[in-house]
Amino acid sequence: MFEVNQLNLSIQRVPILRDVSLEIETGSICGLIGRNGAGKTSLMRSIMGVLPIETGEIHFQEKELHNTKAHERAKLGIGYLPEDRRLIADFTVEENIMVSLWATNNQDRSRLKWVYELMPEIGRFADRKALTLSGGQQKLVALARALVSGNNLLLLDEPFEGVAPVLANRLMEVIQSLKSENLTVLISESDYTHSKSVVNKVYSIERGQISLMAN
Repeated sequence: MFEVNQLNLSIQRVPILRDVSLEIETGSICGLIGRNGAGKTSLMRSIMGVLPIETGEIHFQEKELHNTKAHERAKLGIGYLPEDRRLIADFTVEENIMVSLWATNNQDRSRLKWVYELMPEIGRFADRKALTLSGGQQKLVALARALVSGNNLLLLDEPFEGVAPVLANRLMEVIQSLKSENLTVLISESDYTHSKSVVNKVYSIERGQISLMAN
């Protein structure tokens, strides 16, 4: 079980997240729907420890993430696809994917092999520099990087934003296939366009406040 309880976050004294609570059962996919500026990215970053919370708790597999340093969260099998991809332009595709393993001093390449089997197109341009890829291809690489480290929990922030329809559909195919991997997934979107068919439940976020939607 992944749980967020009464989380509050302000930036420069401006309230961004207000008493946010949600829970996701292990192995399920949960949607987070909200307009730009509603607080989706701030919630994702607070879960990853990039933004420090003021009050509240974050629990995952009996671990207190709110008391865990940001760089230690990847060691718990948490993968993160940020909205802006955050690829290193001069690194190859494979080097970008491996960054999350290098950060945790993990030498096991079996997860990389699994990602290539899951997304063969990634393997075909593994030696290309990230800067040569289209925006949609970069999203696939960012998803692959998140999957390499995220063997327990996956946080996907606006994975379909700015992606051509054909690649958005491919991203959705990959995410749908994760249901068989027993991964816990939180996926944010500005609307219900792509993820409606795969999520087990959905939360709506508006002005930093969250509510459970009928699915």
